[in-house]
Amino acid sequence: MRSISDTMRRMAAFRATAPGVRVDPPAITPHRTLETLEGFGTNPGALLAKYHVPAGLAAQAPLVVVLHGCTQNAAGYDQGAGWSALADRAGFAVLFPEQKRANNPNLCFNWFMPEDTKRGGGEAMSIREMIEAMIVAHDLDRARVYITGLSAGGAMTAVMLATYPELFAGGAIIAGLPFGSARSVPEAFDRMRGHGGPDDATLAALVKRASNGHDGPWPTVSIWHGTADQTVTFANMDRIAAQWHGIHGTGAAPDRTETSGRHTYTAWHGEDGRVAIELHEIDGMGHGTPIDPAGPDGLGRAAPHMLDVGVSSTAMIARSWGLVDAAEAKAPARSQRPVASPRRPIRATAAPHAGGVQKVIEDALRAAGLMR
Repeated sequence: MRSISDTMRRMAAFRATAPGVRVDPPAITPHRTLETLEGFGTNPGALLAKYHVPAGLAAQAPLVVVLHGCTQNAAGYDQGAGWSALADRAGFAVLFPEQKRANNPNLCFNWFMPEDTKRGGGEAMSIREMIEAMIVAHDLDRARVYITGLSAGGAMTAVMLATYPELFAGGAIIAGLPFGSARSVPEAFDRMRGHGGPDDATLAALVKRASNGHDGPWPTVSIWHGTADQTVTFANMDRIAAQWHGIHGTGAAPDRTETSGRHTYTAWHGEDGRVAIELHEIDGMGHGTPIDPAGPDGLGRAAPHMLDVGVSSTAMIARSWGLVDAAEAKAPARSQRPVASPRRPIRATAAPHAGGVQKVIEDALRAAGLMR
């Protein structure tokens, strides 16, 4: 039996994600307005969707999907992490699925609910539909779709990599949990604190089962966690890594380990010689996304769960995916103004050809089995 003090600590840590306890997102003043994505499919998970497409974006540009954490929203997370600012510099589109209070009172993605974490249903299916709509509407590159998220958004990132691996070239899980480790709120509570859960072999088997027999290449996985995280315990980093070791067939001994200041990087290579799994351990960091607003990349802004620790996870993740090099990630000169986000709604009032943009999207969704 757990001690009363342990129970009290667990209750405090879980407060932000417990049903019935409402916590409002922090007030923000966005540096840009995200567009609203509409008409993207059947949306069985009843999610919202925001996006940012830089002005003059080239055809076949990459897409980054970004999932906020509990008590956050799309605009707040974007302001904190700086994904849209980096997209303007480097030339890629960003999609921000957004939770609604009707689905979860604290705006957490429901990463622990079976109906929301399966291929072809719930929130996972809604995110899949958004991705398809963005690719069709903005002529994006299907081979360069990436996904990242924090906390519940990190756990939902793990869900998407497991249920739709063919969609993603890579994913970055920040302060998250392994796919399939919980199937209810009480189990989620326990896994966040590092108690119980499937063994390593079962975790890998859960991914293979969820993927509907996927036999192609698996996405690369980048895992980020603070050693002082009291909300989602640091042990979850190793559990996620173990799950994907079983998928990529990588050994226990890493191919590379290096430490710079508070940041320790560990990597395992796949059979093709490229990095398949990488860990980013931030010594002494609590629960949140590591950022470095004062660094050379100049990305993000400190806020609750957006932690200024001198490490820009946004820039480093983008570099690992080949989206930017060091020069592209660097902050623009002070006299340079960021490019305004264009108004490119998914629902067009004027059709460029017979049937219009909406018909093109709906036809593509039907062809992909995402809409009847």
